[in-house]
Amino acid sequence: MDADEIERLFTRGDGQYLCARWGRPIVPVVFGVDDATLGVVKGAIEAVVALAHHSMAETDPELGANLMMFFLRDWDELRHVPKLGQLIPDLLPLLDRLEAVAANQYRIFRFDAQGAIKAAFVFVRMDADLQSVAAETLALNQAVQVILLWSDLAFADRSALAKVGQGVVLRPDIAEVIRAAYDPVLPAVARQPAHALRLSARMTHPN
Repeated sequence: MDADEIERLFTRGDGQYLCARWGRPIVPVVFGVDDATLGVVKGAIEAVVALAHHSMAETDPELGANLMMFFLRDWDELRHVPKLGQLIPDLLPLLDRLEAVAANQYRIFRFDAQGAIKAAFVFVRMDADLQSVAAETLALNQAVQVILLWSDLAFADRSALAKVGQGVVLRPDIAEVIRAAYDPVLPAVARQPAHALRLSARMTHPN
């Protein structure tokens, strides 16, 4: 993956380049799954965090949990989650929009004063399409989607995952981008496309 390809991963639909990583340890909490699936989801998060050489913690001193993942059957379920509207401004209009377009997933990020990620909310509506996806695949995909602030178009044409035999793994080039983005020498947030060149320089390129 060259610098131009990396740049496209973080160039949003409005033309703005924005790459942000987590600025604090990740503390996940998962709602709406059974114990077996909970282990799968948390295992995927742990694997991607380890890949990034980032860290997890038992609690966030400001927020308690800073990565909240909701798995649901219908968007209306979120209207009845206590205090969720306090965490997410304009929750009800958002749910109306998601219902109108029959969306099956949505992510919201919050940022600290420097622009690094400090919290993320992940909503996954298990429609017929997602119910046909293996739990391991779904969990890995969601973990990858929140480890960085990717462009809204980053994976529109090609998934971050690849099929290998009977299983699904993270694409090696995307794994390299994640590792590079968490290089402590690089800033936690970048808004200039030249940042993609710095990412490319830190990736493993075959001879």
